[in-house]
Amino acid sequence: MFAGQMGCEALNFALKRIIREERPKRRWAVVTLGMHMLTKVGNPEMFGKGYGMPSSHAQFVAFFAIYLSLFLLLRHTPDVGNSQAYGLVIRAILGLGLCLGAGAVATSRVYLNYHTPKQVLAGCAAGVVCAASWFFVTWFLRTTGWIDWALDLGLVRHLRARDLVVREDLAEAGWQRWEAKRKLRRRGHPDGAPCKSD
Repeated sequence: MFAGQMGCEALNFALKRIIREERPKRRWAVVTLGMHMLTKVGNPEMFGKGYGMPSSHAQFVAFFAIYLSLFLLLRHTPDVGNSQAYGLVIRAILGLGLCLGAGAVATSRVYLNYHTPKQVLAGCAAGVVCAASWFFVTWFLRTTGWIDWALDLGLVRHLRARDLVVREDLAEAGWQRWEAKRKLRRRGHPDGAPCKSD
């Protein structure tokens, strides 16, 4: 996901320099006189620096929300007891929450006058395309064996890198390994290394 996000950021950097569309200018200011009032500003000024098309915030949160939602719905299949449907519902609710949060961030960019609606929509579209593309590229690399090949390289094994496709409850799996070692240690087996918590 990190590599995909960096690619998405590089795309945003390039698009901003190709399109070169300015950010919106502020035409209203809030003046406080006991209550908030809107007044016109004489010389409109621009919030933020650099070009505004596409919105990098909107692109970042769209990538994050869509990629993580796809991961939760299509790749992450933990054993949640007797009901796979229950696990799918929970993952769908998490994905919906991610998308709602991304929508709130994107909307705030227009509300705060850092971007126009068009710039935010372009950023969201670029983020969605990047997320879906990266998800399916990594799916292809995984299913064709390229990920396994890369994980078997000496340097990668030395760094203890692993594929982050989660098919187990990591907390439960860790506890089960700890419990198995504890039982071996009680029987005097050499593989049951002493544990500080015992």
